[in-house]
Amino acid sequence: MRIGILGLGRIGAFHAETLAGLDAVGSLVVADPFADAARAAAERFGAEVADSPEAVLAAGVDGVVVAAATDAHPGLILAAAEAGLPVFCEKPVARTMPEGVEVLKALADHDVPVQIGYNRRFDAGFVAARAAVLGGELGTLHTVRSTTLDPAPPPAAYVAASGGIFRDCSVHDFDIIRWVTGREVREVYAVGGNRGAAHIREAGDADTTGAVLTLDDGTIAVISNSRHNARGYDVRMEIHGFQDSIAVGLEDRLPLRSVEPGATFPAGTPHDFFMDRFAAAYRAELTAFTEVVAGTRPSPCTVEDALEAGWIAEACTLSLHEHRPVTLAEVRRG
Repeated sequence: MRIGILGLGRIGAFHAETLAGLDAVGSLVVADPFADAARAAAERFGAEVADSPEAVLAAGVDGVVVAAATDAHPGLILAAAEAGLPVFCEKPVARTMPEGVEVLKALADHDVPVQIGYNRRFDAGFVAARAAVLGGELGTLHTVRSTTLDPAPPPAAYVAASGGIFRDCSVHDFDIIRWVTGREVREVYAVGGNRGAAHIREAGDADTTGAVLTLDDGTIAVISNSRHNARGYDVRMEIHGFQDSIAVGLEDRLPLRSVEPGATFPAGTPHDFFMDRFAAAYRAELTAFTEVVAGTRPSPCTVEDALEAGWIAEACTLSLHEHRPVTLAEVRRG
């Protein structure tokens, strides 16, 4: 099949490399506001260069990958949908929740699948965890712990445009908790602080946060996030039930050092970047998109799914700023 790519920054170029290596993909058509980025992709992956998103959509592509800046997401998603083309778009759907809701409403007029990029749904460990939970292996759940720790803070310009740590980073934990447990979040309580990078504090954001989520069946989910984890990129989940407990991410590249006498785990080189930790998941995610394009499967992460994670992020942001519990019903009301 023929796939268009809109946006060739760090993640867009990574997606181009992944797509170029998939058997289902025969050719790529790419566009980026920076001509040098488009030319570089053309040289590396044998892609065709188009001079605008409109030219990509008119180039006979079967599906479109949107990896452009966040502000461009709504317009590009809808332009592809109006052209009748399946769309894969990196999260978020839009910079704000009202904009995201408007995208969802507009898509109701188009019978076109849209997949939003939440790659943890395609990681082998998280896939196995979901199967164990939904298969009843753990019994009734009582506690979930989810962790995302970055090795170093992003630059000031990124932080200023990110919307905050809950919307930018924690949202991956929120999505995967919903997906693994099959439950919705009812209420949140969030805390945060800054003991590191000054530019994060100056942007009005937190560099380290914690959140307690109460799910709709009473399960408690505890989220831990930080921009400072010098040992590496740490993503883990624990799921505890009345019959068993399981973990995702306890493998030899876990960026954690045991001080137990005689302990040799973990023994590998720690993960140092999200593209390293989730390389296989990204490939599986885009393979799934080729199946969506082919019409052999529905979208594995819909706009509705992405907006649900977004509402949790909104609730946590409000809770952090106002130092109180916040229900999801409250933020939905605006």
